[in-house]
Amino acid sequence: MSKNEQAYLNMCEHVLKEGNSKGDRTGTGTLSVFGHQMRFDLQEGFPLMTTKRVPFKLIASELLWFMKGDTNIRYLLENKNNIWNEWAFQKWVESEDYQGPDMTDFGRRSQKDEEFKKQYKEQMDTFKEKILKDDAFAKEFGDLGAVYGKQWREWKTSRSETIDQLQNVVESIKNNPDSRRHIVTAWNPEDVPSNMALPPCHILFQFYVADGKLSCQLYQRSGDIFLGVPFNIASYALLTHLIAHECGLEVGEFIHTLGDAHIYSNHMNQIHEQLSREPRTLPSLTLNKEKESIFDFDMEDITIEGYDPHPSIKAPVAV
Repeated sequence: MSKNEQAYLNMCEHVLKEGNSKGDRTGTGTLSVFGHQMRFDLQEGFPLMTTKRVPFKLIASELLWFMKGDTNIRYLLENKNNIWNEWAFQKWVESEDYQGPDMTDFGRRSQKDEEFKKQYKEQMDTFKEKILKDDAFAKEFGDLGAVYGKQWREWKTSRSETIDQLQNVVESIKNNPDSRRHIVTAWNPEDVPSNMALPPCHILFQFYVADGKLSCQLYQRSGDIFLGVPFNIASYALLTHLIAHECGLEVGEFIHTLGDAHIYSNHMNQIHEQLSREPRTLPSLTLNKEKESIFDFDMEDITIEGYDPHPSIKAPVAV
């Protein structure tokens, strides 16, 4: 059994046994613990969970979206990635431009109202088509504000200058590998309350170089253990591989530190099903060696090999 995947499964069991019942912003309810850390040895295989299928193409396209500094969902939709749709869609249906049926309170209404689910799908399909085909509509309703990509690549200072944190950290690793300042932060207190569709959950990451290996530690203020955290693990493992590639280093560890680690009340059955499954051998990651800069990578330059997971397990997203 992979120690990498077991670290995640151990966290699931810990929260089920020791978690506190807490309310939350979405009104769903959670079991939660405060402060949990997992360590993943990236030399032992790429940490893409095998106890359920995790869609790697969605992870890779989202990370490339962040790395480009993009904040508009059009790029994601062009790559058949729908994981940020709900927040942009909500902006549209709450606007004066929207003329369709009431789409509020989707999470609770969809659980018992089949007609509402049908209407929601129809409106979402219309929304996605308009984002892809209508430049003005995409500009107004597809942009999520100053979310991850904006903070990583174009942090705005009080002097109206911008800082490319991600480019700076790559250069810092190359030129001063022993520095303790290889840090990128997405938590901008000025933008959080009013200029982001969703305040960042994974808010700060730091790199560390030793023995020719690059390690990364992520601090995540809030982690949806069933749906979100497997994505976050794979995403930051991929980012570590990419930066190690450009900097001529091997990969070391990915260390994942969570603040509020929680299981939503409507994910309990899914978590128990996942825990009943036996982990399989982790896959391996292959990067296009001809690409030197991480900013030149496209989807076709990143491949996963040997991925043989158990089937996917569906669960509702709390918005």
